[in-house]
Amino acid sequence: MKDFFNKIYQNHALIYKVVLFILTTVVIVYLFPKGGQFKYNIQKGKPWQYENLYAPFDFAILKSEKEIETEIQEIEANKQLYFIEKTNVSEKVKNIYDRQIQLVLEDSVAIGFNKNRVKKLGLNFLNKVYKVGFLNKSDNEKIKKNTLISLRIGNEVKDVLSDNLFTTEMLVPSIQKHFKRSGYQILEDKFTTLFFDILEPNVFYDEELTKKFVDEEIKNIPATKGLITENERIIAKGDVVEGKNYEILMSLKSEYDSQLWSKSNYNWIVFGYTILVALILFMLILFLYEYRHLTFENNTKLTFIFFNILVVVFMVTVVQKYWSGYIYVVPIVILPIILKAFFDARLALFTHVVTILILGFIVANSFEFVFLQIIAGLVTILTVSELHRRANLFLAIIKIIAVYILAYFAFSIIQEGNAQHIKWGYFLLFVLNGILSFLSLFLILIYEKVFNLVSDVSLLELSDTNSKLLRELNEKAPGTFQHSMQVANLAEASANEIGANSMLVRTGALYHDIGKMNNPMYFTENQTTSVNPHSDLPPEESAKIIINHVLEGIEIAKKSGLPDRVIDFIRTHHGTSSVYYFYKMQEDLTPGEVDVKKFSYPGPIPFSKETAILMMCDACEAASKSIKEPSALLLGDLVEKIISGQMSNGQFMNANITFKEIQTIKKVIKKKLNNIYHLRIEYPE
Repeated sequence: MKDFFNKIYQNHALIYKVVLFILTTVVIVYLFPKGGQFKYNIQKGKPWQYENLYAPFDFAILKSEKEIETEIQEIEANKQLYFIEKTNVSEKVKNIYDRQIQLVLEDSVAIGFNKNRVKKLGLNFLNKVYKVGFLNKSDNEKIKKNTLISLRIGNEVKDVLSDNLFTTEMLVPSIQKHFKRSGYQILEDKFTTLFFDILEPNVFYDEELTKKFVDEEIKNIPATKGLITENERIIAKGDVVEGKNYEILMSLKSEYDSQLWSKSNYNWIVFGYTILVALILFMLILFLYEYRHLTFENNTKLTFIFFNILVVVFMVTVVQKYWSGYIYVVPIVILPIILKAFFDARLALFTHVVTILILGFIVANSFEFVFLQIIAGLVTILTVSELHRRANLFLAIIKIIAVYILAYFAFSIIQEGNAQHIKWGYFLLFVLNGILSFLSLFLILIYEKVFNLVSDVSLLELSDTNSKLLRELNEKAPGTFQHSMQVANLAEASANEIGANSMLVRTGALYHDIGKMNNPMYFTENQTTSVNPHSDLPPEESAKIIINHVLEGIEIAKKSGLPDRVIDFIRTHHGTSSVYYFYKMQEDLTPGEVDVKKFSYPGPIPFSKETAILMMCDACEAASKSIKEPSALLLGDLVEKIISGQMSNGQFMNANITFKEIQTIKKVIKKKLNNIYHLRIEYPE
């Protein structure tokens, strides 16, 4: 049992990778839409490239969205309008009439008319109005002339002509006609004033009931418009996929998907998805193992990469499920932006392509989606650089949006055969996509804290010479600080020439000698007097102090929270070279008995172009101080001698740097050192 747990402990890193791989595969398959994949790729406007296709079963031809929308518009245009009659309104108006008719009656008596007859005449007019119904003025505008409408009175509904309903515009002429016929036209003005005050509409538009019947009609619109029988030929090889052919093929795809996804097929489809997703993720693992082995060995970085893939898959899945029309709003290019910020362009591009292949199972019209996203990813990798400069990201995103729009425009022309059916709203979606891509800056800051990674944004902050640690170095070891500044300038210029990460190597150069703060006076650049403390120490002890500045620097860096990518420069800037001065001194004291390991740095040797650049620049800058009268010839010979010695000692074997790049770095160092030590004219006293 003990051996079993020991084996688990010894292989815990590998076990973690296997668990991460399996877990990522399971989560992605779980997020997939629950449906199979149609085996034919339908491209509108293109010739059918497969053999003659016959119907495998009976299925209905589905109506297009445009056809259904047209039918809905027809229903809306010809909908039956429903109105409701409020029965209590007439009684209310009559009660008010009984109270306010008294003044009119007094005037009529004075004129000589019969009071009861006058009152009854007005009441007859009210009965006439409310018998046909008094239509609300605002609702009158909704009805066309002479339209048959449905009027609900209580639980009964009857059809009436809209022109038969009483309206406000009809009030004056109706009063005139009514009282003229009765011979009481002298009272028209008084009754007109009275009825304008007391009459209220009792017929109102019933929007809720109208909408209910319209919704019912829309709901009952048939989704199909024909039937294809089994073994009937759908399309022949070479026929153009358009018009009715296209509609039938899309109907077959829809029916095929619905029949395929059944309980009996569920496990098989999930199994197939699992194999494909696992295969795609395995390709990523294999790439990391072969070409980015350090990243592969680092479980934190591996988790970070897989986590970002899951985030993108999750976002696309959710949008595809609930808001499929906005699929191009999802800022997928954030993935290559972030990965390039923390790793390199090649890894970012490979991961982006792998993720897009996975997303091809999720989205509709997958070929168009995959093409657009891969093109956008390529543009992202090629244009996004120096994220600490916000203008660079802004310009890069403008280019990404332009490529999205151009590629989509081309696809639409190919599919539709012209530019008339382009969905211009997609252009706005691409702009929103670009705006959301700026979130990458915030995500980078979050990821730096969560995963302990470092980006160019952080490197810019760390390279500030006013930072706490660099100020402390300047105070305790001013000579070392000046040396670090000179090395940083040399390393940055060299990195720019060969296309390495100049921001990273500059930051690493500024911190590579912070271990000298513990014993600054044991290093010649910090000695301001002729007293050398090494004079009182044996060579082995002196060598130990010199060598320990690497280990002490790593310790200081970790306590100060410097990222591992910066600490790597402290570890490797001397590689496994020896402290040759004290080694020779010890050899003179005890010939043949010197252990060279006691006078050698522990390593490791540089394992990247950036760490190799620092080793060269550090050694050349330090050695140049030993030349009493520097000249271009002497400095050139010194650089050649030092870098050739490092190469012969195998210091660059793991650095993935070419001979051509090393020659370029030599030229840069020589040029910069000549600029530093150029002669000035002697000023007269």
